[in-house]
Amino acid sequence: MCQLADKRISTSTNQPISIFLYMTTKERYNYIIAWFSENMPVAETELNYKTPFELLVAVILSAQCTDKRVNIVTPKLLADYPTAEAMAASSPEVIFEYIKSISYPNNKSKHLVGMAQMLVTDFDSIVPSDVNELQKLPGVGRKTANVIASVVYDKPAMAVDTHVFRISERLGLTTGSKSPLQTERELVTYIPKKLISKAHHWLILHGRYVCVARKPKCEICGLAEWCRYYNNGRK
Repeated sequence: MCQLADKRISTSTNQPISIFLYMTTKERYNYIIAWFSENMPVAETELNYKTPFELLVAVILSAQCTDKRVNIVTPKLLADYPTAEAMAASSPEVIFEYIKSISYPNNKSKHLVGMAQMLVTDFDSIVPSDVNELQKLPGVGRKTANVIASVVYDKPAMAVDTHVFRISERLGLTTGSKSPLQTERELVTYIPKKLISKAHHWLILHGRYVCVARKPKCEICGLAEWCRYYNNGRK
């Protein structure tokens, strides 16, 4: 990938034109993957958990909510309801009191109890590894299912949240994507299977701390030279 850095073309004013304009999609993916591999060798979820059930609870709670807030709420909740059986025996009204500082606590309390009850009755209290099976659980959409499949079971599943959707388009990993599913399909086409789980966290963390939504920190971003957003007049 170092050779890409030499592919510069000068204008009549001796100003270098970004190599972004001359990269193929595959070259862009290769460079970005190489950069993340070198600069973010460890990339993991920031949600605290000990068991697959605990992570499932945390991911359901994290929808439109920060991981920091979820990590404040889950210790007490999971201390009192550490298993699917325990939570299944509770009620949404009781769970609500634990999670009322989380976004959409009414719906999420119902989802948590319903999810726990279905785990007990349909899955022998075991969190399934199959994305389609996971999506049968209340409160579990494709993104949540992909998180569980990739983080718990190390499957090549790409969870696309708002960060991943935004960063993929800004960097130029996707072009004109209209939905998370479209973004997911394009990402898994180019990212090697063995790196998909980690790539999910690369993109999330990059979006959370560097390429933030309102004012991306391009001045400190190691990917700026290869970024579509930066090269479209954002310098």
